[in-house]
Amino acid sequence: MSANFFSELKRRNVIRMAGLYLVGAWLLVQVAETVLPVFDVPAWVLRAVIIALALGFVPAVVAAWVFELTPEGLRREHNADGSPAPVDRTARRLDIVVIALLLVVAGVTVMARMGQGDAPAAAAVSVEPSAAPAAKAPSAGQSIAVLAFADLSPGKDQEYFSDGISEEILNSLAKVPGLRVAGRTSAFHYKGRDEDLREIGSALGVAHVLEGSVRKQGERVRITAQLIRSDDGFHVWSETYDGEMSDVFALQERIAQAITGELKLVLTGQQAQQLVNVGTSNADAYSKFLQATAIFNRRESERYREAQALLEAAIALDPEFARAYARLASVLVVSSNVRLEDSQALLDDGIAAAQRAIAIDPSLGEPHAAMGRALGQRWRHAEALAENEKAVALDPGDVNSQFWLAVGLFNTGYRRQGIAALDATLALDPMLPNPLFWRGREYVLAGDIDNGMRLLKLAAEGGHRFVGLEMGRVLAARGDSAGAEAATAAGLKYFSGALAPEAPALFAKAIHGDAAARQQSVALLEAYVATRPELMPGVVPYIFLRLGDYERAFTVAAMGPTDNDSLLMGDMLGPRAAPARALPAFQDYLRRSGLADVWQQRGPPDQCRRLANGDFQCD
Repeated sequence: MSANFFSELKRRNVIRMAGLYLVGAWLLVQVAETVLPVFDVPAWVLRAVIIALALGFVPAVVAAWVFELTPEGLRREHNADGSPAPVDRTARRLDIVVIALLLVVAGVTVMARMGQGDAPAAAAVSVEPSAAPAAKAPSAGQSIAVLAFADLSPGKDQEYFSDGISEEILNSLAKVPGLRVAGRTSAFHYKGRDEDLREIGSALGVAHVLEGSVRKQGERVRITAQLIRSDDGFHVWSETYDGEMSDVFALQERIAQAITGELKLVLTGQQAQQLVNVGTSNADAYSKFLQATAIFNRRESERYREAQALLEAAIALDPEFARAYARLASVLVVSSNVRLEDSQALLDDGIAAAQRAIAIDPSLGEPHAAMGRALGQRWRHAEALAENEKAVALDPGDVNSQFWLAVGLFNTGYRRQGIAALDATLALDPMLPNPLFWRGREYVLAGDIDNGMRLLKLAAEGGHRFVGLEMGRVLAARGDSAGAEAATAAGLKYFSGALAPEAPALFAKAIHGDAAARQQSVALLEAYVATRPELMPGVVPYIFLRLGDYERAFTVAAMGPTDNDSLLMGDMLGPRAAPARALPAFQDYLRRSGLADVWQQRGPPDQCRRLANGDFQCD
């Protein structure tokens, strides 16, 4: 029975028609997928074509069973007298058509594979001295850069909101397994620039670029997004979303889900249900969070109080907004470096905010990073490093957590591990100014001046405020005394706010060999130390160190945590201060600062070893 039925299917050309339909449908989908984006046709049209073709398969097969295409036209498979219709010639024609279509399919497949080629491995982080990030090789098409969305609001006053929308989408996509996402700073580098998206994609080393715009007027929001292939500039997908401010969370989710769908990424677990988790359902609280985040991202220290107030208002609107507590912790910790009179209270409040964030949402990495930074400033180094490491373990894609881990490692002397953490940070975001400065300094210390200057220049282009500290050294070594002095003074200005206005220029002259300036600088520093400030500016022991007065540098530093221990640590264990490490004052500083304790727990840094008497000898 089954054999006879199969023979009848063959005789009536049902099998041939089914094969012809499937091959033809596949070719039609390929053509539609290529052509429709050129005309900015919405993605749902392609989906509708695929669904229609799928629904049409069964009727096509039934028609092949009932009817037969003959030289006389379309006829029922049996004539009125019951005799079969002539099918042999039709079968031969169908065979020819099927074979021809299969050859076309084979040709298309071969060309597609030749066009894709084998995806090269991701390039190592390499930054060139230009206005654009270094190019990286795309990773099999599964890579994307989310550019800063344009603010098209009538008052042009919603930049924080358009930036925040694009950053939330970026952060959510960065957590999708198998998708490489360009870092925020690198992608936002092109904000406001009228550059070819193909060149941007090539510079960022991504296969796709997402651009868009936000128009906010009152409570109405319109978000437009479009996904572009960076190799040819074709629009893969574009859509416009309209809604109220209360709908903004759902709009972001729809955009992120659409992108993962277009990139053929499979979401599992919680991500399949919700990809963008902003942490609140209160639109007003979210808006204030975005405003504060914009200030924090740009490190606008003069507006830290404003950011703090915005986050506190967001928390008042939603007391369970864990991300607002986490961002508040970060803002308070960085504020402690510039509001010296309130430094200890800010650290206390920062730790409390971090603890509250962790209690609400233990999966967040940011509050651990902020707590690690705060504990490090209290010389609780072992606890600080543990928090920094936990932050990275919870959220390895967060550049701030990666960088603060690097800072913690450097501040405790673990330079080699710190360099690895810096490289991990720059792999995530190659244009982040602060890590560029730190990594450039390490290149200079290692004698690689060319690479060091490349990264230092990029840090300066990105707005880094004290890059002149290291560039001044390089310029001095190259014989540019005037340039070295100017660069050093500019760098010192960032740290010298608690001192006299003339201090940065005076210190710069002293560092670069002016004897009179040296004498005046020492007098200024000693007068300030005599006031016994509650929090010593890190620039004070740093200047003593730069002037070669190593013992005074350590005795001042040992009085207690400074507002920026990184200044001293940048040189203390490097090759420039080797003579200083032979002084008894160095051992006293290790004990008082807690470094000796953390070295005993975790092992001494690479260039140091523990002696029988408990001291450490550092080469």
